Formats: sequence, C-alpha cells, structure tokens
Amino acid sequence: MPLEPEDDKTSPFTIALLAAGVLFLLAVLPRLGFSRHALVGKEAPPFALEVVHNGEPGARLSLEALRGKPVLLDFWATWCGPCQAEAPIVSRVAERYKERGLVVVGVNTNDKPGLAGPFAAKKRLSFPVVFDAGGEVCDTYDVRSLPTLVMVGKDGKVRAVRQGLVDEASLDALVQAEL
Repeated sequence: MPLEPEDDKTSPFTIALLAAGVLFLLAVLPRLGFSRHALVGKEAPPFALEVVHNGEPGARLSLEALRGKPVLLDFWATWCGPCQAEAPIVSRVAERYKERGLVVVGVNTNDKPGLAGPFAAKKRLSFPVVFDAGGEVCDTYDVRSLPTLVMVGKDGKVRAVRQGLVDEASLDALVQAEL
C-alpha cells in the first residue's frame, strides 16, 4: 500500500525562515566582502562618453579629466526597475557631497539611444549622465547586473563595486569613506 503524505503544507514559520535566508544571501553577504569584484584595488579603466544630461550637448566626459576627485559611477538603464528606484537616492547623495568634491556620473548602458536624457530630466537627476552606446564601458567594468555603483578614489583606483539596489545610508557610508 503506497504511503500518502498526511499534510503537505509548509508552515508559515518555515516559509518565513527560508525567505529571510534568501534575503540574507542576496543582500548581506556581498556587502561583507564575500563577493569581491575583480576591479577593486586596480586602476579604473579609462573612458570618454557623450554627455546626454547635465552637460554641453554633444560634449564628451572622460574619467581621466576627473582624476584627483572621488568619482561615483552609476551604471543604469531606463528599463531597469531597481535603477529607477535607486536614481533619486544617487541624486540626493550627489547633491549632498558635491561641495566636498564628489563627482557622480550616470552611465546609461544597454539602452536605446535617446532615452537616457529625457529619463534623467524627468527624474531631475542632479549629475551628468553619459551614454554607453555599445556597452563597451559596461563590459570593461565587468558590470553583470544593473544597477551597479563603482566608487573610484582620488588616485583613480576602484575602491568598491556595489551591484543591485543600494540604500541611502549604505551609499552615504561608501562615499564618506572616500572624501
């Protein structure tokens, strides 16, 4: 006679415990240094891209021109929900620390031409946005998911890489460590 399970329901406590474990793995472990990005500690790869928001139309912004200042690169796309949620956070941090020398550059990547400028204007982003048309800069920085933040020190070396949505307090702490 085959055995049939008497109750195949999983308890709410078990489900909550599993969900908490998954959240811990996705949110906490990367911040503890268990997934160190290959660029951390190395020279930030150079780039020069067209400015599509908060700059001269058609002008190019180069990372080399920003040497001597802490630079936060924000890799994002208009279709990315977490990027849309993180944009106002990055903009507030950019405003809060610009007088202390922080430069924030939005790197719109993996997107259609012409979308980034209007999106940035609608979101009232306070920092310049450049367009990575072919995704080469994204590839050079080994960006595997969006959004991704890259903190570059005054000496031009990558200090930190944060993939996924970052809360404002964590971003403040990351920036303050470089000022």
